Amino acid sequence: MSSTGLLLSTLCKGLLDGPDGAMANRPYWWDAAPPQADLFDLPRQIDVAVVGSGFTGLSAALALLRRGRSVAVFDRGVPGFGASTRNGGQVGSGNQKFRVRSLIEMRGEAKAVALLREGVAMLDHIEQLVAGEGIDCHFSRCGRFRGAMRPEHYDSMARDLDDLRRHVGVESIVVPRAEQHREIASDLFHGGTVLPHDAAVHPGLYHAGLLRRVREAGGVILGLTPVDSSAAQGAGFSVRTPRGEVMARDVIVATNGYTQNMHSHLDQRIVPVGSAVIATEPLAPGLIQQLMPGRRMYGNTNRVFSYFRAAPDQDRIVWGGRVGRGFAPDSPFAFAHLARDLRRTFPQLGDVRITHGWSGQIGYTFDSLPHLGKTPDGIHYAMGYCGTGVSRSTWFGHKIALKLLGDAEGATAFDDIAFPTHPFHALAPSMVPAYEAWYRMRDALDF
Repeated sequence: MSSTGLLLSTLCKGLLDGPDGAMANRPYWWDAAPPQADLFDLPRQIDVAVVGSGFTGLSAALALLRRGRSVAVFDRGVPGFGASTRNGGQVGSGNQKFRVRSLIEMRGEAKAVALLREGVAMLDHIEQLVAGEGIDCHFSRCGRFRGAMRPEHYDSMARDLDDLRRHVGVESIVVPRAEQHREIASDLFHGGTVLPHDAAVHPGLYHAGLLRRVREAGGVILGLTPVDSSAAQGAGFSVRTPRGEVMARDVIVATNGYTQNMHSHLDQRIVPVGSAVIATEPLAPGLIQQLMPGRRMYGNTNRVFSYFRAAPDQDRIVWGGRVGRGFAPDSPFAFAHLARDLRRTFPQLGDVRITHGWSGQIGYTFDSLPHLGKTPDGIHYAMGYCGTGVSRSTWFGHKIALKLLGDAEGATAFDDIAFPTHPFHALAPSMVPAYEAWYRMRDALDF
């Protein structure tokens, strides 16, 4: 039987179903932390209006509130409905997009090292924030294993980690194929690497914890309140919403992959890209320990890569990748490719069911770097995390808040990196499926 026929046969058996016969089209993380919207009254005046209630916006709001500013956080949907509670909960240093040598070639050695060191600082910052604010979100420095899809990928990763250790001092472990079962019970990979200090978090509980601390500090959370425009007026900005107008001394836009139609300067620089995730039913006792002995975060070296992990609160596997094309976003068929890749990696799972499937939008930039700063009309922003957003968004939210306050601690290695656009930026979102198809073909044919 062809792979397509086998996949359809599998689907016909109902493997993309929950125990009640229907896969839940919502994040697994919402089982423990369902997003909620409280309709607070709009304040007439505020020190800072934050647009976007994800990790960036809440991190910025908390930093401002802790320093005595009044803050209102606006969101067009229910707070936490977007990508901050839809990701896989993997927390890296934010340095996964470029090899060290490539980054040095692009930016020069001094700048590359500064960016890499700040990536490490991002990871440390989120750990300190979670501990300092007492947020119970299963944060763990469990490490990350990345499996080589081809032998040459293994050699390339090993060289890159040598460079990372030499330039930044980041500890790593190289795992040859003969020993990879100590990390993962799969024969798919040709060895791999481990970053032992990378981390994991329950994104739903992390977001709920940040939201709670913002509210406790006096922040006003305005869910279901889209910002139609933010226009300079007097010494501040008029923030207009369907519910009314708010005057703010400053505005921070923290919308990342949901920036469309938010601000023309930012619309031209952010490309929304779909990401999808599935979660399995609870596995048999002991099976997770067999499959993932270290319960690390996991990924592979494909251009269109997969990332996966054990859920922190139940023995389930959470598996993520790109969205399925050509299907309705709430259709089980939109997640079939993820189920296929999961079972290809772990054939031991057999007929395990997929109980949750969901998607969201991440924000890509034309240089694959995140950006923060101020638009020509004076609006602050932080966005463009390119799929490594948990640590980056928390860090950038904190930093943009300090910049707004004129605090020297807001300085970052990203300050002097121009935020590029492209002459054909308007076409970029429609071109994403073609790029993904091209990269999938290159992965399959190895070129």
